[in-house]
Amino acid sequence: MLPSGDVFHICAVDVLSGEFFTNTIPVQRFLDELAILEPSEILLPDDITEPILRSIKERFPKVAITLFEPWNFERQYAERVLTEHFGTVSLEGFGELSSNEIAVAGAVLAYLKSLKKGKLSHIKRIGRAPTGNVMRLDGNTIRNLELVRSISDGTKHGTLLWTLDETKTPMGARLLRRWILSPLTDRQMIIERLDAVDSLVQSGMLLAKLREYLEQMGDLERIAGKLGNMKINPRDMVALAKSLEVVGKIRELKVFNSPLLAKIREKLDPHDDVRKRIEETIVANPPAVINEGGIIRPGVIPELDELRSLKADSDSAIRNMVEKLRTRTGLDKLRIGYNKVFGYYIEIPKAQARKAPPDFIRKQTLVNAERFITPELKELENKILAADERIKYIEREFFLSLVAELSTVASEISDVAQAIAMLDVLSDFAHIAKKKRYTRPVISDDGKINIKDGRHPVLEDIMGRNAYVPNDLSIGGDTQIIILTGPNMAGKSTYLRQSGLIVLMAQIGSFVPAESAHITPVDRIFTRVGAVDYIAYGQSTFLVEMLETANILNNATENSLVLLDEIGRGTSTFDGLAIAWAVVEYLHNTKGHRAKTIFATHYHELTETANYLERVKNFQVAVRERGGKVVFLHKIVPGGCDDSYGIQVAKLAGVPDDVVVRAKEILEVLESGETPKKGVIRIG
Repeated sequence: MLPSGDVFHICAVDVLSGEFFTNTIPVQRFLDELAILEPSEILLPDDITEPILRSIKERFPKVAITLFEPWNFERQYAERVLTEHFGTVSLEGFGELSSNEIAVAGAVLAYLKSLKKGKLSHIKRIGRAPTGNVMRLDGNTIRNLELVRSISDGTKHGTLLWTLDETKTPMGARLLRRWILSPLTDRQMIIERLDAVDSLVQSGMLLAKLREYLEQMGDLERIAGKLGNMKINPRDMVALAKSLEVVGKIRELKVFNSPLLAKIREKLDPHDDVRKRIEETIVANPPAVINEGGIIRPGVIPELDELRSLKADSDSAIRNMVEKLRTRTGLDKLRIGYNKVFGYYIEIPKAQARKAPPDFIRKQTLVNAERFITPELKELENKILAADERIKYIEREFFLSLVAELSTVASEISDVAQAIAMLDVLSDFAHIAKKKRYTRPVISDDGKINIKDGRHPVLEDIMGRNAYVPNDLSIGGDTQIIILTGPNMAGKSTYLRQSGLIVLMAQIGSFVPAESAHITPVDRIFTRVGAVDYIAYGQSTFLVEMLETANILNNATENSLVLLDEIGRGTSTFDGLAIAWAVVEYLHNTKGHRAKTIFATHYHELTETANYLERVKNFQVAVRERGGKVVFLHKIVPGGCDDSYGIQVAKLAGVPDDVVVRAKEILEVLESGETPKKGVIRIG
């Protein structure tokens, strides 16, 4: 990362997959960008300012931070590093890269080379991160919608990723996460994905067969990276051959019946020559390391076959020597062993050691045995070890030469892995749609979002479909802003998150949990949901709330979706109501910022805005009172709610009866316009 004025220049590289791209982002967004990338290490110039370094450490306390000499980030040096690596005279062929983007990319590559990360030959191109057709999600939205990490414990469980991830390959799982964090905004691209998912849904048993094949794949993306780095081990090489064999089987399935699927099929080159080369030279179950032998098949190297034969004969000679020595000495417990310190030795139990012949040379005394050598044994040892070392050397050198030979196609295999990843995610969407009875959304351009019987995808998985109450949403056109009122625990926040998740799911190309969905793609999803404790950073809850609100008001467009929950509650009632009211008016009246908005609030007075703001509509979460008790129906219906049922909710939460009774008494006094006085009403 390289800061420059009010922007950050970022370069990201996946050393194993070979993905290598740059981006330039506003300084206020760089932490959100890092959250999406989830780096394992962050490289910075060592003259970075202390405030920037501190903000990174606070947000990412577990990520390694490396400070690199500033001259590595100089444009001229960085460009030389890049052109030498790519074997080009300039970088013009890689598209428009700014001077600072070249500088940061060159620094990253120089750092990797300094770590001796192999030849990095699989890193064959550099590009700019796609931005034109991708929705930019900020950290608040990623957190509040619990897209990839749960707010409660920071794990994947209970997130949208958890709900959608039944991918069969590691690269598919990684791609799914990237798609969730980078929804599409281009209508035709979304439809192309949905067409592919729909086609797979309609493919019947072939979908199950496809997923069965995908499950047999290794991590082809990582393996290709290791091959390009020339860091691949024999087991990975065999896994590569097996994965390429599966690629061939997948390519022959009759499931590529949409334009996007057809494009994917074109990229599924099984590289039969590579697979055969591996299968013909490497044993089926090789060791994980290259220094122990046992890697190369018989018949590949004549010298290796001869040495193995010699070693096998030597093993037989060892057995014959044991029998010969037992016969000569009468020591039936005598055996010949080997270790790396003494080599081969004759071991005799303590009870028989005194009978050892004079030509036995004592080498080591143990508690229960004595160890000896003889000139004849040492001569045989020299023959065996010479053959064994030569075998290991030949196998190691042959394997390394094979790696070098195949590394030239590492980037092509990486392309195959990316196609498999996309196929895995699309088939995962199809599988999830069938399993959970999701429906295909209609992607429109009329500016409206209409969802019939929408369900929260994560809560439905946790609670069960029958336990979850579905709800409709109709927003856009005449209804720009929904004021949503109702008591705590009734489901307002859930409804907000559900709405955002359904729109996001549609824009990543997934079917959605609803009876039907008509969705116009949004350019951003903004959320102000829940409270996060920023006290450790010296920021009050209310200040954070206002910072998030300011971000929304300054950046939301008429094509955005805004989800607001309880704005203004961190300050006094009148201040909070005034701010919330002004926010509604701003979003309604300010040209260019008239975003589709769902505003959940306890300020029942806000429902009055519908009387004079034409595109504001009131909705409430339905409740029913029975015998003084409140029953939550969790159903969104038209109209405004003028009671928060706070005391009833307090009772449900287990607040002591004395407090609940006293609260009711105080409420009656407050509603009469008076102020409760100490001692006027006593508890107990």
